[in-house]
Amino acid sequence: TLSGNTDPYQPVERTLALTRRCLEVFLEFRNPVSIITKNALVLRDIDILGAMARLDLIHVMLSITSLDGELIRIMEPRTSSPLLRLEAVEKLAQNGIPVGVNIAPVIPGLTDEEIPSILEAASSRGAVGASYILVRLPGSVESLFVDWLERALPEKRSRVLNRIRETRGGNLSDPRFHTRQRGEGEVAASVRSLFTLSAARAGIRGKWPELSTAHFRRITGGQQELFDN
Repeated sequence: TLSGNTDPYQPVERTLALTRRCLEVFLEFRNPVSIITKNALVLRDIDILGAMARLDLIHVMLSITSLDGELIRIMEPRTSSPLLRLEAVEKLAQNGIPVGVNIAPVIPGLTDEEIPSILEAASSRGAVGASYILVRLPGSVESLFVDWLERALPEKRSRVLNRIRETRGGNLSDPRFHTRQRGEGEVAASVRSLFTLSAARAGIRGKWPELSTAHFRRITGGQQELFDN
């Protein structure tokens, strides 16, 4: 996955083009890859992504937290608006590139009610896959999130924090691998059911085309060849 820890299409990518250069290497050696991003800048590389798609080498996920443009502006600054992300989904699909949406993070008491509308909007634009991740607040992220709520949405602070605690056994964070992305308890179960039913209603079955390794090319001159090119 290209973006396991950070978005590969942050604003600086416009000038550095590091992600584009990585994609060029992936295409040259026919290496399959998945991309997750919150930015419509991914469309800049639609030429490479299209070539990869023709070889079954690429999946793209647009991460959509909310369709509320004002909320996104204060919660995810320097990311594309919800409308631009949906337009990116549509343009990728029109170019034969397998595309889906990742509803992440789902914030109970703030954005969870938008799951059906996000999935419907994405499906109508050609999304073939969808997933979600419950908000995670590991380490220092917890205090940053609480501080953000107090400053940006003070009237919703208590409700949001209480709902999150209901999914984390009374805590705001859960480091356990098998539960940290989905949570536990009634609130987490209701989010899971809402996502499953809404995806089915929107016609998103989650059956991605399989990525292929059949075309993979090995480096013949050793790793130095990557730098020489």
